[in-house]
Amino acid sequence: MKKCIVLFSGGIDSTTALYWAKNKYDRVEALTFDYGQRHRIEIDFSKQAIKNTGVPQTILTLDLTQIGGSSLTDESIPVPVYDPNKKDPNKLPSSYVPFRNGIFLSLAAAWGEAHGIHEIICGFNVIDSPDYPDTRREFVESMEQCLNTGTSASRTEQKFRIKAPFIQMKKSEIIQAGLILGADYSYSLSCYAGKEIPCFKCPACFMRKKAWKEAGLKDHLIKRLEKEGKL
Repeated sequence: MKKCIVLFSGGIDSTTALYWAKNKYDRVEALTFDYGQRHRIEIDFSKQAIKNTGVPQTILTLDLTQIGGSSLTDESIPVPVYDPNKKDPNKLPSSYVPFRNGIFLSLAAAWGEAHGIHEIICGFNVIDSPDYPDTRREFVESMEQCLNTGTSASRTEQKFRIKAPFIQMKKSEIIQAGLILGADYSYSLSCYAGKEIPCFKCPACFMRKKAWKEAGLKDHLIKRLEKEGKL
């Protein structure tokens, strides 16, 4: 039986990763992280998003507010507003949570080790995302090596594999791939502000709007909000 874990925040990328995994694996487990994020409404919405997929969801709790250093975990740091003229290639965006994906992958590996699952699926991508150091292919390869060195995998033939199938895809291409697989994005949230109705100002909102426009389709989330009279 082919088994995998999907890192599932409920956003566009991880939702597509979930449907991608369902198409390729016999058993899929979704891991969602409650890490003290400002936009923790995404946890409740991830439950809605996964409800009809038949995939079990486990929510792991940790408190990254103790570390801080990010507008997503420290409310004294304002949520960034998208401004293409203020990009600094030498500076990470304030929405970067220090080593977040490394922490998530480590926890996923620990959970997988305990449950006999050694393949981890991520929605990481680098083309239409901010320049986060923990979404790059080099990072994925390094983390895979680390997991196979520091776990029971170092003593068995069963090795961990981290798969990031969309890492070189544009977000619009990720959406199109998900739609082919039957993905529903009506409960997927991207906005950093932490509310159901997007702020339409932060970088995540800008990238999402741009992606749906490039895909030539109306955002499932916006359609749902309009149908429910919330927009």
